[in-house]
Amino acid sequence: MNFEYKLESISINVKLENKRHVKHCYLRVLSSDLVQIKANIYFSQEDAKKLLQKKESWILEQIKRLEKNALKEDEFLYFGKIQKKELYNIKDVDKFYKTQIQEYIPYLVEKHSKLMRLYPTSIKYRKNKNTWGSCNHKNGLNFNTLLCKFPLEVMEYVVIHELAHIKHKNHSRKFWDLVEVYCPNYKRVEETLRSFL
Repeated sequence: MNFEYKLESISINVKLENKRHVKHCYLRVLSSDLVQIKANIYFSQEDAKKLLQKKESWILEQIKRLEKNALKEDEFLYFGKIQKKELYNIKDVDKFYKTQIQEYIPYLVEKHSKLMRLYPTSIKYRKNKNTWGSCNHKNGLNFNTLLCKFPLEVMEYVVIHELAHIKHKNHSRKFWDLVEVYCPNYKRVEETLRSFL
């Protein structure tokens, strides 16, 4: 369900997605004029409006941050910093990320596999809109090529996170305890990751 909502002096489009399996309510600012709300099937448009009203100052802050971080045509993000494409002679940023991630991830996986004593069966890379990494039932790891946009500590955290899934296939307390042993500041790193989205 889509509807328009007025925030101070601006109008934003709201995309409300009602899903059966969603237990909590998730609010994301996707662009300067689009907000996404994911909630359960009982969450109404009126509930959405109340949430938007409650989170108004946070939404406006996110919009300002997005506009500030908006990249120009000749720019791209590389390990958390805005770079000029011409410096790297780049025509296709996605291809550049794909080659770069294959230089960093194997080293990080090897380093943390030895520390954690958890070894993947394979490593693959692909551009993905929904996940930064994944671990399948055969303990093969997948990494999002777009991780090259973020500071290196984010990439390292995602490696630790996915290696931990070799031992724990869920996000249980034991899983997070294991992640914390090898990445004590993981909560702050997750905030860094969200700040670049």
